[in-house]
Amino acid sequence: MSFANKVVLVTGASSGIGAAAAILFGREGADLTIVGRDDAKLAKVAEECGKFGKKPLIISADVTKDDEVTAIVEQTIKVFGKLDVLINNAGMIKPDDISHPSFMQIFDDIMNTNMRAVALLTNLATPHLKATKGSIVNVSSVAATQVSMPRFASYKTSKAALNHFTRCVALELAPHGVRVNSISPGPVSTDLFDRAGMSTALTVLKGATALDRVSDPEEIAEMILLLASDKAKGVTGSDYVIDNGILLK
Repeated sequence: MSFANKVVLVTGASSGIGAAAAILFGREGADLTIVGRDDAKLAKVAEECGKFGKKPLIISADVTKDDEVTAIVEQTIKVFGKLDVLINNAGMIKPDDISHPSFMQIFDDIMNTNMRAVALLTNLATPHLKATKGSIVNVSSVAATQVSMPRFASYKTSKAALNHFTRCVALELAPHGVRVNSISPGPVSTDLFDRAGMSTALTVLKGATALDRVSDPEEIAEMILLLASDKAKGVTGSDYVIDNGILLK
């Protein structure tokens, strides 16, 4: 799956799935823009990518701020002259309580990160992706369809919206040769839950899977690369689940 002469933009690239995807794209020869909020971690990811011969463009940005999202696309085009692949990976999770006064603030924070930022970045990137007949991969979650855990209405709703957005945009951009897909991981060994103050969640979720395991970020990244590549040239509007069978139980 060579990405030589391809320009790839990855958000949420400082850790977890985004970092793993960036490194794999780098291994396959891509010119990379990596986006995140942790400068130190982004530098480490860039160093790993650089081992394959190309140093990525590093952009420290908050995807919930419109001007910073605009700058992400502008800087990418300024440096590389085009965009072939957009990986919308930045996201957040946080428990909520529909009866608590803080619910709407949590809802807004999650929707702004998990859905609105994706919509804006896709909107700004689309003219460039049309020019290259590129592709988009949105990182969603099995939470889009699974409602077994209470107090995550905001997160689950954001991912359900993301899946529907993926299909709508896929239909709209298909005449232009742009493919749009999503991937829905189950539990993955990343720091996402730690950052949300939910360090024990992975142990619980592992026990809920049919295979009694959680995925490594690299497993998810491999599927992202496949969907972004020409090997998936007939795939658009699809959601690929990698959940170790959690939806079977």
